[in-house]
Amino acid sequence: MQNSEIILIGGKGKTGGRIADRLAKRGLGFRVASRSSARPFDWEKRADWAATLTGAKSAYVSFQPDLAVAWAADAIGALARTAIDCGLTHIVLLSGRGEDGAQRAEEALKASGIGYTLLRASWFCQNFSEGAFAEQVAAGELALPTGVVKEPFIHTDDIADAAVAALTDASHVDKTYELTGPRALSFCEAVAEIAEACGRDITYRQISMAEFKEGLAAAGLPKGMIDLLEELFTQVLDGRNSGVANGIAEILGRPAKDFGDYAREAAANGTWRV
Repeated sequence: MQNSEIILIGGKGKTGGRIADRLAKRGLGFRVASRSSARPFDWEKRADWAATLTGAKSAYVSFQPDLAVAWAADAIGALARTAIDCGLTHIVLLSGRGEDGAQRAEEALKASGIGYTLLRASWFCQNFSEGAFAEQVAAGELALPTGVVKEPFIHTDDIADAAVAALTDASHVDKTYELTGPRALSFCEAVAEIAEACGRDITYRQISMAEFKEGLAAAGLPKGMIDLLEELFTQVLDGRNSGVANGIAEILGRPAKDFGDYAREAAANGTWRV
């Protein structure tokens, strides 16, 4: 019997949940694989991977905690080889822009010989509303260790649409797409657009990396996660990724969603209401 399912590894995250919704609406067979799923998936329990992957034909992979961690490339390579053994022919990997660790993971995926699609995404718009920044933004001030460097924030709906296209259209196999929003904004500019959309005072304050790390430690984050965040804020946000890319248009044939539209939609839904 030929494998028929799509498996979503990390299927409960910002992108995975949206992909699942889209696949369900199209009536396509899929499974979400996470630590709590019926056939669980844990990046640190490789012996269980085959049981989870069996029956799938392709996979969307969102690695946790981030492809920047030292062991990510080895894990992605091992996953791809296990996937081949289980009959999978294609992996769509959510990757990052300008991350050395992400590039190593991409190469490990390619080296396995499985069909691949690489989705190199910029920072998510939804980090301001569903992620680490949401509580601070709602409270009226976002404080981070980054200044005037701009980032072309991408809407996770766009990533989900791109992933579904890659999972369902063979023309995207062995392709790499740079996914960004249509404008690059500094964090200060992004917060200003959110404030305007909400009609309330929300400010951005640049802090030192030392102050940032002290706050994370006080909040109970482990050292490994603090080190990872330091790397992301120093390497990824050093200006190398400020350029706008055309990947959404290439894969979907339409423009990427604008940050201002995201802010207005989220504000209308009461996202940052106090």
